[in-house]
Amino acid sequence: MDEIQAGVQEQRDSDPQPDGGRVPDVPGFARRAALGGKTLHKEQGKKLRDVVPRSAHRQPALADDRPDAVRAVEESSRDRVPELTPIRIGRMAASPFAFLRGSAGLMAHDLAGTPVTGIAAQLCGDAHAANFGLYGDARGRLVMDLNDFDETIVGPWEWDLKRLATSLVLAGREVGASEEMCRAAAFDTVGAYRRTMRLLSRLSALDAWNAIADEELVSHTDARDLLGTLERVSAKARNNTSARFAARSTETVSDVDGGGRRFVDAAPVLRRVPDAEAAAVAVSLGPYLETVSEDRLPLLARYAVHDVAFRVVGTGSVGTRSYVVLLLDHRGEALVLQVKEARPSALLPHLPTAGFTVPEPGHEGRRVVLGQKRMQVVSDSLLGWTTVEGRPFQVRQFRNRKGSVDPAALTVEQVDDYGRMTGALLARAHAHSADPRLIAGYCGKNEEFDEAVASFAVSYADRTTADHADLLSAVRAGRIAAELGV
Repeated sequence: MDEIQAGVQEQRDSDPQPDGGRVPDVPGFARRAALGGKTLHKEQGKKLRDVVPRSAHRQPALADDRPDAVRAVEESSRDRVPELTPIRIGRMAASPFAFLRGSAGLMAHDLAGTPVTGIAAQLCGDAHAANFGLYGDARGRLVMDLNDFDETIVGPWEWDLKRLATSLVLAGREVGASEEMCRAAAFDTVGAYRRTMRLLSRLSALDAWNAIADEELVSHTDARDLLGTLERVSAKARNNTSARFAARSTETVSDVDGGGRRFVDAAPVLRRVPDAEAAAVAVSLGPYLETVSEDRLPLLARYAVHDVAFRVVGTGSVGTRSYVVLLLDHRGEALVLQVKEARPSALLPHLPTAGFTVPEPGHEGRRVVLGQKRMQVVSDSLLGWTTVEGRPFQVRQFRNRKGSVDPAALTVEQVDDYGRMTGALLARAHAHSADPRLIAGYCGKNEEFDEAVASFAVSYADRTTADHADLLSAVRAGRIAAELGV
């Protein structure tokens, strides 16, 4: 039983039993006496302001033992593939926004000292503005949502929101927006989160769960300036498929070598691996099948495994072990799976400081997959997990019509629109695990909470900019190796 379920069960156990009734309360469902009608939970959220005033979220609280930026980056590189560390450092050195993307653990260390209400939610754990985007559902329709869950864990909902707001300030600075506009982007992000949570709190449980379809997002968040950008990203995403990737990244193999196709080296991003390593990854797909929804097994049974390669991914993920597996059907059409190492969440060590229980150790790939399914409206139908040579991995489709808006490539006028859209998406994701009535009750109707978190975001963006400068100085001084532009 995970932390959210345990917390719910604890509440149920403490609630009084209803008197009488034709049917008993059923484990796994709410107690009738605990539902509290339309206002109880919202009032409970409101009372949390007496414990944690909304204005208390204004300032970061940096601990005296905070590691310097370079040491934090070095620590986070432990147990990664050593020869890829310079690529990771080089990508983080590109800008303060890029540094934020690669330093989820350092920000979690800092967030642990900030006020929290104690309301638990399934967190993305790395909810910066570049981790939202498009992907295809099982029928090829495009969905807009969070799309990175390496750090997902149960924790304080405020952490995701503050990371998102900070990222909008940094993205705004990168595109040349004024400080006033950058602060406004953070303010609008938080405001959209608060208003969306308030909307969800007024709906029935089922309607809230399914509310705000993608086609409603633009009007719901008044993000019409993004329409052209979203249309371009959508058109590109529709062509971003396994078949297209395989066509560019593989070559035909002669019948003497067994026929089919195999990956072609494209160093340093894509490289073939030794036979033993490829075999270990391929064999791990057997146990993976036990974690996939059973209705997908006949589909996967129509593909044969042909090749395995190592592929460098992301910014914060660089250096983790990540493979692409080429599958071909009877027509030679490709399906590519990504088998990506799942490391413990960077937020894990900092939960106790915020008063949250550390979950029992388990398979990290399972954590990522279940966290993703809990937060997204619809998830990749081939999600699963496995173990390769003792290390946990997640498995998913690669190039599943994935597309993303680059926040650092928006126009100045679009940054706040994008902030409102991502704020609404984050609220929708959090409401799948946290009761929206509690969060809405705490955040309230006015803009006090928006103002406080926007102030935090500007201050923490300044801290991140200073951290990035320290990293650049270390690179120039030769203290830490970086491969730039890769």
